[in-house]
Amino acid sequence: MKTVILCGGQGTRIRDVAADIPKPMIAIGRYPILWHIMRGYAHWGHKDFVLCLGYQGQVIRQFFVNFQVLTADVTVTLNGGARIEPRAVEDGHDWRVTLAETGLDTLTGARIRRVRDYLKDDDTFMLTYGDGVGNVDIAALLAFHKKHGKMVTITGVRPPGRFGELEINGDRVIGFNEKPQATEGRISGGFFVCNRRVFDYLDDRENLMFEMEPMQALVKAGELMVYRHDGFWHPMDTSRDYKMLNEVWSKGKAPWKVW
Repeated sequence: MKTVILCGGQGTRIRDVAADIPKPMIAIGRYPILWHIMRGYAHWGHKDFVLCLGYQGQVIRQFFVNFQVLTADVTVTLNGGARIEPRAVEDGHDWRVTLAETGLDTLTGARIRRVRDYLKDDDTFMLTYGDGVGNVDIAALLAFHKKHGKMVTITGVRPPGRFGELEINGDRVIGFNEKPQATEGRISGGFFVCNRRVFDYLDDRENLMFEMEPMQALVKAGELMVYRHDGFWHPMDTSRDYKMLNEVWSKGKAPWKVW
């Protein structure tokens, strides 16, 4: 089963931290937040990733193409051409990463649609954003999705701020409001599980936002369910988020570090 990660947005609210790299590449400790998200999925056995690239996508490409050089101790022999010998390579990176260009200004719905071919005949795939970490139990999330049999499961979290509000009846989502002015209860934390039939709700329009028209249609069809996560979840939207996430990581108290 593949995990699709949306990595193409411009992250305008956090430009004061890093103006020249995409938000998923902003670091927590030694590694970008994108690595932390992927490490979490890999812990649960999901190691086949499809990254939807856009703004400054080449930075993400360079990180993974040169992963050993950028993350491990290496010896470089220059005589007769550079030869690189990795030293003390960190375990746990037996990943397969597909780097897919999905457009500079493309919105989330079209980005997902544009990686359809990389999912091949998989009936189910994971989907999340490249800028939020949490200690979501991915195995329990997937089991919940398989049990209810609907098209899409969204992880509903307790918000540190205000984002996309979920209106819930039992386990079924009956309303979705993107970033309301005031709300109570749960918000969308990403960490979706999607049946392949979700592509019936998507098209290639560059301005198609998954969280708007497709999500509303899924709600209307009764095909959007919520998995309640009461543990840690936090996005990296602002410099304040950046400082907080780095602080807990440096103290060895990062709740999302489940590996």
